[in-house]
Amino acid sequence: MISTEQTLGDVAATHPASTRVFLRYRLDFCCGGRQKLEEACRKAGLNPEYVIAEIFAEEAPSVPVRWDQRPLPELIDYIVFHYHDAHRSTLPALIDAAARVERVHGNKESCPHGLADQLAVLDRELRHHMAKEEQILFPAIVSRGPTSSMHMPVRVLMQEHDDHGETLKALRELCTDYRPPREACATWRALYGSLQKLESELMEHIHLENNILFPRALGS
Repeated sequence: MISTEQTLGDVAATHPASTRVFLRYRLDFCCGGRQKLEEACRKAGLNPEYVIAEIFAEEAPSVPVRWDQRPLPELIDYIVFHYHDAHRSTLPALIDAAARVERVHGNKESCPHGLADQLAVLDRELRHHMAKEEQILFPAIVSRGPTSSMHMPVRVLMQEHDDHGETLKALRELCTDYRPPREACATWRALYGSLQKLESELMEHIHLENNILFPRALGS
């Protein structure tokens, strides 16, 4: 059962398939996960009951992993392998592709000028952020288990998640909602497709930490 009074984060945590629906309608379930479903749908001009029906339809073919019910070390391993390692390997290639597009198409008005620089900043900030998690917070969670003593570091990391969310919005705006112009070459089109995938993965990554890992680690 899903209530329109539940937050996006809670729905995403208890119904993992809902993240695909939220991504489709650009409902922010990671940094904006504290919004109630009713409120988020109203702002987006959506019928919440229709969105709930889509979530149930999305769930029908398979049963996604309920990470809110799995052991914390297993969830941490999944986050590091599935998201941290992926971000570290993906972003350098995206930076190179963006630089190539700017170099070749810089004279076109539709060119995403400054994209490579923005991606380089995101890469640097993510690496620093993920290192703090992997070297300090995650080992503490595994060794101590749920405890409120980690409230301050978690709060800092959640603020950084909010910053990453703002960066994603800026990237999407710079790249005109990732709709390549008619004159876009194959590299340009592939770059925009890869950036959309990065956005989806980073939102799912932040959701798992903000709405599942951190609350469980704090015992809340």
